Amino acid sequence: MSLIARRRIVFAHEGGQHLPITLDSMGYNPEQEKVTRPDGYHTYHWIQTAQGEGTIHFENKTLTLAEGSGVLLLPHTPHRYESVSADWCTYYLTFGGSSSRQILETLGMKSNSFYRWESEAPLSLMLNEMLDRHDAAQDMFSLGASTDAYRFLLTLSKYGQLHNNTAISRNVDKLQPLLKWMDSQYGDPDIGLYDLATQLGVSGRYLNSLFLQTFGFSPYAYFVRLRIRKSKELLVSQPDLTVKSISQLVGFRDVSHFVATFRKQSGTTPEQFRRLH
Repeated sequence: MSLIARRRIVFAHEGGQHLPITLDSMGYNPEQEKVTRPDGYHTYHWIQTAQGEGTIHFENKTLTLAEGSGVLLLPHTPHRYESVSADWCTYYLTFGGSSSRQILETLGMKSNSFYRWESEAPLSLMLNEMLDRHDAAQDMFSLGASTDAYRFLLTLSKYGQLHNNTAISRNVDKLQPLLKWMDSQYGDPDIGLYDLATQLGVSGRYLNSLFLQTFGFSPYAYFVRLRIRKSKELLVSQPDLTVKSISQLVGFRDVSHFVATFRKQSGTTPEQFRRLH
């Protein structure tokens, strides 16, 4: 399913307040503007990146929201967020309800939390599908909407990798210069672990440990995921480029290796992905 090009937002109407979880609003923003809320939002607030990259600030933290990541904020949490790329697209969901706090606590979501997930996880398109269902039924804030929101939270608790403790936050801060460098050098096929470690002035063993603790996979695996993400952007935005050309632009010497890696991470071939989007 392709991402929506236009802005979509749905606000709650009267009714359904007795349900365990009730939606306040949800939407898709293809050009996320800067938002500052010194008093926070009055309900629970989820925001995730659909495309591009932004930063969010809360509790004296500054976190990068790239594709495959999002933040859940508790009611009245002061925060602000803004784009750091030309096209930061976001999905968001705000919700409350008579049992929302108890449900979140049961799922282990007791505090403001930053989540990441693999590209294969269903989280990336769940809110898009919820918006589609609203368009089809014109009944978003009924029992079906409450069920959808509950299903989303269950899926987040299952697939989302919680990155919330102090050690991981410190790791992310340490890695930011390298992550930005990787984002500008992904097209160079000669970069190896030594080059990555040199950028931070640490040993390869320490860098490997830092990435495993922070992201759950090695620096090189992270770099490969970055290259695949960049290839997806090119497949969609540059329809005249061949798959071979794109594979070279994102740092693969061999197109067959690129196609095999793309299929393993995305579940489709590059050509299939291009047709879908």
